[in-house]
Amino acid sequence: MTSPMSQGGEKASAGAARRLRADAERNRVQVLAAARQAFLESGTAAPLDEIARRAGVNIATLYRRFPDRVALIRQLALDGFHLVLETARVACHTARTDPMGAIEGFLSDLIAQRDMLVLPLVGGPVVDDPEIASVQREIDAALEDLLAAGREAGVVGCDITVMDLVIASTLVCRPLPHLPRDEATALVTRHVRIFLGGLGGAAELPAAPTYAELTARLRAAGEAANSSTS
Repeated sequence: MTSPMSQGGEKASAGAARRLRADAERNRVQVLAAARQAFLESGTAAPLDEIARRAGVNIATLYRRFPDRVALIRQLALDGFHLVLETARVACHTARTDPMGAIEGFLSDLIAQRDMLVLPLVGGPVVDDPEIASVQREIDAALEDLLAAGREAGVVGCDITVMDLVIASTLVCRPLPHLPRDEATALVTRHVRIFLGGLGGAAELPAAPTYAELTARLRAAGEAANSSTS
C-alpha cells in the first residue's frame, strides 16, 4: 500500500517533470524562432552563440536541443516543408469547389506565413534527409491534385506543372529589402494575381506603385539604414 507521503512525492516529481518538459519545449521554440531571424538576416552561417543570445538561452541549452548547425538547419527546413504540406492540403480541400481560389489561397497563405519559411523557401543548403524527402513527395502529390482540379475546371493549362507553383511560391515568399512589410505584401499580392492570370483565370490586380514611388521608398529606407549604422 502506498503511503500518503510517497504519493505526495510522486505528484511533486511528476509536476517537476512537466515543468521541465514545458521549459525544454519553450527553449526549443525560442531557439528555432531566433535561428529563422538570424538566418534571414545573415544566412545560415550566422553564429550559433548569437542565435542563443537572441533566444534568451545559453549556448549549452542550444546544443542540447540541436547538437550542431546541420541539425538546426534540418529542423527549420523540416518545419517549413510541413507548413507547406498543410497549406497545400487545405488548398486541395478548397479546390473541390473553387480551384483558382484554392491556388490563390495557397500562395497567399504562404506569404502570410513567410517568416516560418526562411528554410526552405527563402534559401539555404540542400538537406539530404529521408524525412524531408518524404514530406517533399507528399507536397508534390498534393500540389498535383490541386493543379488537376484546376485543369478539370478549365482554369489551369495542361502545361502548368507543380514546379511552376513551387517556384512561384519561392519567389513571392522572398523578403523584399528595405520595404515595410505591408508594402512588400501588397506588391507580392499583385504578382500572385499576375501569376494567376497566366494560369488562365481572371485576375483583378491591386494598384501598382510607380517606379518613382518605389525608388523613393527604397532610397529613404537605405539612407535610414546607413545612418543607423554610422
